[in-house]
Amino acid sequence: MSATDWEMVVGLEVHVQLRTSSKAFCGCSTDFGAAPNSNTCPICLALPGTLPVLNEKAVELAARAAIALGCRLHHVSVFARKNYFYPDLPKGYQISQFDQPLATGGSVEIETAEGKKRVGVTRVHMEEDAGKSLHDRFPGATAIDLNRAGVPLIEIVSEPDMRSSREAGAYLRALRQTLQFLRVSDVSMEEGSLRVDANVSARPRGQKALGTKTEVKNMNSFSGVERALDFEFARQRALLERGERISQQTLLWDASKGEARVSRTKEGSHDYRYFPEPDLGPLVLHSDWIAAIKASIPELPAAVRTRFAGEYKLAAEDIDQITSHPELAAYYEGVARASGEPKAAANWVMGEVQASINSRGVTVESFPVRPADLAQLITMIRDGLVSHAAGKKVFGLMLESGKPAPQIAQESGLLQVGDDTAIS
Repeated sequence: MSATDWEMVVGLEVHVQLRTSSKAFCGCSTDFGAAPNSNTCPICLALPGTLPVLNEKAVELAARAAIALGCRLHHVSVFARKNYFYPDLPKGYQISQFDQPLATGGSVEIETAEGKKRVGVTRVHMEEDAGKSLHDRFPGATAIDLNRAGVPLIEIVSEPDMRSSREAGAYLRALRQTLQFLRVSDVSMEEGSLRVDANVSARPRGQKALGTKTEVKNMNSFSGVERALDFEFARQRALLERGERISQQTLLWDASKGEARVSRTKEGSHDYRYFPEPDLGPLVLHSDWIAAIKASIPELPAAVRTRFAGEYKLAAEDIDQITSHPELAAYYEGVARASGEPKAAANWVMGEVQASINSRGVTVESFPVRPADLAQLITMIRDGLVSHAAGKKVFGLMLESGKPAPQIAQESGLLQVGDDTAIS
């Protein structure tokens, strides 16, 4: 059989750290980068006699994400103990949700070569994070940092609806953008606030039954996820073509070698011996509370893109770049509305503004030239008070001095003179 005779089937489990100031069941800080084991207390260290108390903000953020993904938010959900033993899991179990999750059903729309496609979301459930094992800190030993233990997470489990690594990458990028616009998470793979486990199987094209899946972990970028899926699909295809069986395993992706290696035999849910968490009652969400959360959902990326196309008449490529981050989209809209020049605003935001943000290593929120200031400069160029070339010089001086464009143009002699008498 040729490669085109096989079909890849992918489902993704995305773990998202919620943007709270304290942990899921205690008051310890969730700040990233603190000294090892400094953000800990008897609760997240699992000392005897300690009891968890649920973080209300975490529930709010989890509910926002579930609603935005089109899920059915359940009025009653139940926390459970997921039992397994690992050095960075102090309790010997993880507080999660199992048979009664926070939300079920939903979808994420992605763009494919064949057009738009909806990838189903099976469930969104809440859980706490484990600590972190560091294998490169001390020679021949593993260090344990428990700062991350107890940080609130949601796990977003997709249906096995993706048929290529590119579709998986598109799903992840669309999901991350939605979570960014919701402001429920930093969604930084570099800091570990977004982590992906990929389930992949191969089957003859046209077959309805699913093949035996393997799970690939340890991927630290979306391109890494795509590479790992392609590698594992090719490995499974080669085994099946030789008449061999696929074992249900967990594999670790080695980005430096471009290959996955077996970590352990894949567990089933029965291996975790789930049972209801006895120290936490059922999570009950009242209708009025759910309605208030729904009302707080901001405009989501797809709606923003549609509105920008209709209101500002921008090209699809420009819209994709401008809406890549919610703060950048808000910055652009501030400039466009204040100047009345949406196309010029887009050119400046995609050009000088983004270049300056990247070179300075700052965020849009801390960028010194605010939307009203840039709009004023664009208006001066439109009205012929300064040339476009002079406008770029004015912009550079605005970055350095913080002064408004008219003052800089006057002081620097960059104003254009259009009066014939004055020119004479």
